[in-house]
Amino acid sequence: MIYTRRKTSQIQVGKVGIGSNFPISVQSMTTTKTRDVDGTLAQIYEIASNGADIVRVTCNEVEAAEGLVEITQRSPVPIIADIHFQYKLALAAIDAGVDGLRLNPGNIRKESQIKEVAKAALSANIPIRIGVNGGSLDKDLLEKYGDATPEALVESAMTELKYLEDVDFFNIKISVKHSNVPLMIESYRLLAEKVEYPLHLGVTEAGPLPGGLIKSTAGISTLLNEGIGDTIRYSLTADPIEEAKSGRQLLEYLGLRERNSLDLIACPSCGRAEVDVIKVAEEAQEALNKEDIPLQVAVMGCVVNGPGEARSADIGIAAGKNKGHLFIRGEVVRVVNEKDMVTSLLDEARLIVEEGIESRLAAADDNAAELAQKDVEDLLNSQGDINNFTERKKSVVEITSKQDND
Repeated sequence: MIYTRRKTSQIQVGKVGIGSNFPISVQSMTTTKTRDVDGTLAQIYEIASNGADIVRVTCNEVEAAEGLVEITQRSPVPIIADIHFQYKLALAAIDAGVDGLRLNPGNIRKESQIKEVAKAALSANIPIRIGVNGGSLDKDLLEKYGDATPEALVESAMTELKYLEDVDFFNIKISVKHSNVPLMIESYRLLAEKVEYPLHLGVTEAGPLPGGLIKSTAGISTLLNEGIGDTIRYSLTADPIEEAKSGRQLLEYLGLRERNSLDLIACPSCGRAEVDVIKVAEEAQEALNKEDIPLQVAVMGCVVNGPGEARSADIGIAAGKNKGHLFIRGEVVRVVNEKDMVTSLLDEARLIVEEGIESRLAAADDNAAELAQKDVEDLLNSQGDINNFTERKKSVVEITSKQDND
């Protein structure tokens, strides 16, 4: 069979392109409370390390929107805010700096509110996913069709689509998820005939392993082999790491994504970064690729949060002021000069391959933790709130507390 992918419009979710001109991307969703910034970021790094290109987080309360101010700045991958019933939280999430929104037409039904969110997203130049779900359809559609049929799901999507297009918003992707695999497949087939927007595939509420994995694979792979689908998520009742791994493996098995022996993740550069993170990441990737080192490697721009956020990586380097903290599984094992960061990273990676992680952890410098902690304290004392998180969080709270005009 010759694979022919459906032609779509193109959108950007942060640094990730979505549409027929780009590789099919993998998404997952955190299970942490978004207000727990450090816990959420740690899970985001784990999910990204296991194959996810984009991560969705819930934005169901003001504290979650406040958390997004930091999360969006410190995440290694684009962040999508999942909005439930309060449209003001969508506005707050946009102000917090998210890379995209997911709106469920079954939850936010007021046309004026949907259009207000679309206008804000247009100004911020971020996309919206119309995320129709068979389990939360508008009651009028359920009465009209008698059940969550493919026709009902698609009509829900088309109604929401009109609201967005009415305000000249076209930065859109769409999903029509169902827990019944045949109905999910038929829903996407029907939608693909009606629109040229990118489609996000998934079987909603697929359940625990192994059944959820089988159901998701059956639905998603069927559509992908028909050329339908631009981004995917396994919605499992399991650790989101399993979702990321499964999605990535499926794309590799279908020949839709290449396999990589080296898995390098890097944080975005922010105000705390004392070095050119992009340059260091590129140099590290080039050096490690030459030796085909099969490790998860992290390059972090900040010693304050870097080792903890990337603790799932086999090895990493976090940049301080004129120094680098070399860490293994989140534990700092050596503090090196800035000019030696890439070389030290490469040398330690070779030793991990030869001796193993436990052996290299045991060989850590005796004073590494003490030196690292002093660097962190010095950086915090000299920089303070350099990323302006406090003021930005105030702005987010103000948005959610404004009075409605209608």
